[in-house]
Formats: sequence, C-alpha cells, structure tokens
Amino acid sequence: MKKVAFIGLGNMGGGMAANLVKAGHEVVAFDLAEAAIERARGNGASIAASAGEAVAGVDAVVTMLPAGKHVAGVYADSVIGKAPSSAILIDCSTIDVATAKAVAAQAAGAGYTMVDAPVSGGIAAADAGTLTFMVGGSDEGFAKAQPYLEKMGKAVIHAGAAGSGQAAKIVNNMLLGITMAGTCEAFVLAQKLGLDPQTFFDISSKASGQSWSMTSYCPLPGVGPETPADRDYEGGFAAALMLKDLKLAMEAAKEAGAYTPMGGEAEELYQRFVERGGAGKDFSALIKMIDDSWQVPGDA
Repeated sequence: MKKVAFIGLGNMGGGMAANLVKAGHEVVAFDLAEAAIERARGNGASIAASAGEAVAGVDAVVTMLPAGKHVAGVYADSVIGKAPSSAILIDCSTIDVATAKAVAAQAAGAGYTMVDAPVSGGIAAADAGTLTFMVGGSDEGFAKAQPYLEKMGKAVIHAGAAGSGQAAKIVNNMLLGITMAGTCEAFVLAQKLGLDPQTFFDISSKASGQSWSMTSYCPLPGVGPETPADRDYEGGFAAALMLKDLKLAMEAAKEAGAYTPMGGEAEELYQRFVERGGAGKDFSALIKMIDDSWQVPGDA
C-alpha cells in the first residue's frame, strides 16, 4: 500500500481520489471546500489541515486544480521542499503548457520527478475510474506515475516530454469544440431543411460526416445514445470548461505561430454562449444558441 496526497477534490478530483482508496492506497486529502472534504472523508480518505501537511511522508502527490496559477502556487508553497524528494509528483489539472513546463523544471531543480497528466472523460469517467490520461514527462517519470494513474483510468498514454500532456489535452479539446460546433450546425440545418433528426442521425452517423460528437455525444435529446442532451444538458462537460480549454489552445497556437481559424471560431461561439448564460450547461448545449428558436439559459 502506497501513501498518496491528493490536493484538489472538486467534481473530478473527488472521484479520482476515491478510486485510489478503492485500489488500496492510503489517501491523504486536502481541499479548501468543506463539501469536497466531507465527500473525501466519506470515501475513505484521511483529511489534512493543509496541502503542506498532506504531502508529508507520501509516495506520490496528485493535484487537480483549476488553473495554472493555482498549480504554480501549490507546488511552490506546499509541495516542493515539503514532500519527500522520492515522491512522484503528478499534476492532473488542465493548464497552459508554459506553466506546466515551468513547474516541472522547478521540481526537477529541487530533485523531484514530476509529470503533467491531464485527463479526458468527464465526471462520470472520474467516478468510474475510466479516464484517459495524457502524460508529459521523462520515461522515468511516466514509469513512476503509471501505476497510480492506472487505478484512475482506462488508458494512460505517454505523450512526450514535460508539457506534452497539456499540449495533447488542449489540442484534443480544440478539435472536440470544433466538431461539436459543426455537429450542432448540421442538426439545426437538417431540421430547417425538413429532415427528421433521427433520420439525419441514422444517415450521417454511417456516412462521411460521422464523428464522436455525432455518434457518442449527440447534442439533440432523444437521438442516438443517452447524452447530457437527454438531461436538459446537465452534467457532462460544462461549456465554461470547454471555453477555458479553447482559450488555452488559442494561447498555445499564438505562442507556436500556428494558424487555427476553426479553433478561433469555436472559441468565439463558446464565449458568446457562456456570456448568454450557458456556462454551467454541457458544452453540447451550444445548439441552443445556434438554433435561435431555442432559449439559452439565462435569456429573458
């Protein structure tokens, strides 16, 4: 049994920490939110009074935090120099590539091995232990992190050097945002041209227009397999989080000198949707704005 510090017990982190407990690890958890702490306690984790206390004497540190500034702050103030230098540091947050590389370099300079390991799969996959991890770091770091990540996911893929996990995550989600926007447009146009949505699904899902956004995550209720659209777009992947990832992708594209016109259009669409009150809805609810006959959450 290994001792694992888990810092950041939100919608994703809570389920991930619970799966480490189920795998037989001793999990010491910390979060600023009392509700998250109580959930972790109920799932069998012990609770630390601070992040610094959580990392004392552990074999691994796992973090799941909102943004780059939080990751940089937690590692600088509470992890590096407080956790044993033998502990593998695993950041599962989705943040900008530059910060991921900078924190990894800071950790390496202090004698630690660290990987960035952002996830794909959403809340349900976090709870079920079926996430996909995209891992950036050395071969040694990947080998040390893999046994922990395998207890929380169905796939653990080494993407490359430090920062590569973050790069893979934001590029993947840029593509997802683009294909979902196109799928929403296609369903709206199909209906306005008189096509039955199920009939269009039956055709396009078996034709060249097929995509994951169409066949596995259809943005219309009652069409295809069950998705958040069948639950009034509750649960799933919030539009605000998709917007966050698109902004990270656009920042990375600018730094890399890459031309991403479709990514930019997707960012603009999700920005408008979030501003109109859709932030908490699943990202597939973008169809509510594209079809102007539907009311967007928050509209009068």
